[in-house]
Formats: sequence, C-alpha cells, structure tokens
Amino acid sequence: LLTADKTGVPVEKVEVVLGDTMLPHGPVSGGSWATASVVPAVFAAADNAITALLNAATTTPGSPFENRKQDDLAFKGGRVFVKADGSGGGVPFADLLKRADLRLVTGSGRSEGIFGSKAKPKFSMHSYGCHFAEVTWQPEIARLRVNRVVTVIDGGRIINPLAGRNQIEGALVMGIGMALLEHTSYDPQNGAPINSNLADYIVAVNADVPKLEVHFLDYPDLELNAVGARGIGEIGLAGIAAAITAAVYHATGVRVRELPVRIEDLLKSSVLA
Repeated sequence: LLTADKTGVPVEKVEVVLGDTMLPHGPVSGGSWATASVVPAVFAAADNAITALLNAATTTPGSPFENRKQDDLAFKGGRVFVKADGSGGGVPFADLLKRADLRLVTGSGRSEGIFGSKAKPKFSMHSYGCHFAEVTWQPEIARLRVNRVVTVIDGGRIINPLAGRNQIEGALVMGIGMALLEHTSYDPQNGAPINSNLADYIVAVNADVPKLEVHFLDYPDLELNAVGARGIGEIGLAGIAAAITAAVYHATGVRVRELPVRIEDLLKSSVLA
C-alpha cells in the first residue's frame, strides 16, 4: 500500500517478497521497530528506482524524453511525464524500459534511524501515550469491573489507522488481564510454573473488556524519518495497569502494590473501614 502510494503504481501491481535468503536483512517484527524502520527504507528504495527510471528516460536514444533534465520529469500512476505538461499524458514506464532494452530498474534503500549514527540525537524518538480508566467496586458482591478505558497515543504518523487501533485495543485488553486476572504460580519445590495452560491461567475475555476508546494525535515526526512514523508496538500496554490500579485506589482507598489486584485485599480494606 505504501509503495503504491509512493510510486503511483496500482497496489495490485505491487508484490511483497519475504523469506528469501537473497534479500537483505530486515528488523524483527517486534519492539515497535517494523513500521518506523522498514517504511523509510522502502520509500528510499522507491525514490532510487524512480531516479534510475528517469535516468533511462533521459539518456536512451530515441526516448520521448531524450536530452531532457531529470528535474523536468515526474513519475505517477506508472507513467513518466513532463511536469509542465501535467500528469494527464506521459509514457508508461514499461515502454521506456523496452526502448532502453531494460527488463527492470532497481532501487535500494537503507534505514538506520538514531541507532545508525554515533551523534547524540537532538530529539526524543519515543512514542507517548496516556491512559484513563474508570472502575466500579461493589463490595457487597465482591465485584470489581473496568467500565471504560480512554487512551490517547502520539505515535507520529499513523500509517494504517485500522491496524493501529487494533494494535492498541489488543494491548489494552492485555493490560486489563495484567491488572485484574493474570498471575503465574510456581511450584515451590522446583520453580516450574504450575498454571501454564489456558484452563488455569486466567486471561481477559470479551466479558471482561469494557468500551475502549483509542485516539491518535497523528502528528508526523519528520525528525525521525521521512515518513513521520514511530512505533506503537508496546505503548498501548505500558501504563494501562497503572491507570486501573489508580482508579481502584480512587474507588476504594486501597493502594495496590502488586498485580493482579486481589479482591480479598479490597474486601479486607472494606471490613476494616
């Protein structure tokens, strides 16, 4: 999708090849790396490929653009055209490659980010977020519920809002489980986990999840890369458990010092009160 947006080539004409040992190394799909690291490299590769195409268009004998300056030309929708004439005409890039006796043009790009430079970065490259949680505590039936969660994320330019929202919502569900349900029990004899299965290890399900509101500021961070995107892999999880425990304190007066929040601790406080 991004390559199509950058080059103007229809998305159905863009093929993504993965898992080929002939290809260069890429980052892992984790650690909030993928979009912020891969997309700038893809954009740079697309720019280099377009430059190679325009070079062929201006240097090939008999080309419609022979002897023109590359700066006079543009590439959009799979066609090369003169900027002054607009994008209504132009020549398909396949015709230009055929005239130049080329099967293809290639471009490569590299994204190093702040880790590829020894210089101290001038700006923070982290994503930021803020979580707000609302809970209801009913001591008479020993019931603690998260009623509402609102999250605001500053992750730079959000390339895919739907996927980004799904990412944050999934992290919020994970954080609700972390705050209220999840706990690993270990065998005191050998230290092995004894509830390492979904029958005994409790995770949040649909019935445990309230209305989730996710808002993106969507401010492109052009100091980090030309795309303006930062990572949002972990930012949805960081802080949500703390927001829930702060809401529990506001509702009950009990400061929770370890997770998950235990109903018996809240009940004990209610009895003492």
